[in-house]
Amino acid sequence: MSGKVCLVTGGTSGIGRETAARLAELGATLVVVGRDAERGRAAVKEIRHRAPSAEVDLLTADMSSLAEVRRLAAEVLEKYHRLDVLDNNAGVIVLKRQFTVDGYETMFAVNHLAPFLLTSLLRERLVGSAPARVISVSSNVHSSVKRIPWNELARGEPSYPLSKLANILFTVELAKRLTGTGVVANCLHPGLIRTQLGREAHGVAKLLIAAAKPFMGTVQTGAATPVYLASAPEAAEVTGGYFFRSKQIEPSSLARDPEAAARLWALSEELVA
Repeated sequence: MSGKVCLVTGGTSGIGRETAARLAELGATLVVVGRDAERGRAAVKEIRHRAPSAEVDLLTADMSSLAEVRRLAAEVLEKYHRLDVLDNNAGVIVLKRQFTVDGYETMFAVNHLAPFLLTSLLRERLVGSAPARVISVSSNVHSSVKRIPWNELARGEPSYPLSKLANILFTVELAKRLTGTGVVANCLHPGLIRTQLGREAHGVAKLLIAAAKPFMGTVQTGAATPVYLASAPEAAEVTGGYFFRSKQIEPSSLARDPEAAARLWALSEELVA
């Protein structure tokens, strides 16, 4: 990965932090994006300790704000003349219904609209750096969604599975739109991993998460597939795929629906305009 620039959102903790560290160990220049500057500096320090010769940069942005996503993209475009890998890793689980500064349901905004907008704003830089790769972290919980509530998608009840379904549909349509550019787009299920995701849980949900933790995988396990998609030569030959344990697998039938993917894209364009 020497000479390649990789941007990892949510790169200051969990799977994102481990992904960034391993790409740095492979020789990549890392752009780590996080919401909290102090936690970001700690992450960068750890990555530099693991890969002393790596170039590691920290950028801060609140991915729940579309204005912040735009500012982040502008900063990346100003500082980096190439972008070889965009890893849309940042994500949240919110158990209470809450809305962003833009008026959208928080999980849908952070987990889908933010990577949709960031990828769109960085698209030309990715194409200009081709061969390049876009990676989005989804989840197998997407398969629990049987119907998309189109009229309530951005402002309805919070649904983590729905936001993860959106990641796959986004990847499907993005891959189609990037055909012939030399940029591939793939997504993945990292596995049930022990991270800080869900740290805002309380009551029964908190107890369930605590009970499940001994059976969860490590961040090292969770980072294996995004690192594979970012660096493996054979991964550059696949686009529009959904991966688990570095192998391409089939997502749900709804996740493979090209009409749903196109409709989500059109709606997302309206929402971020």
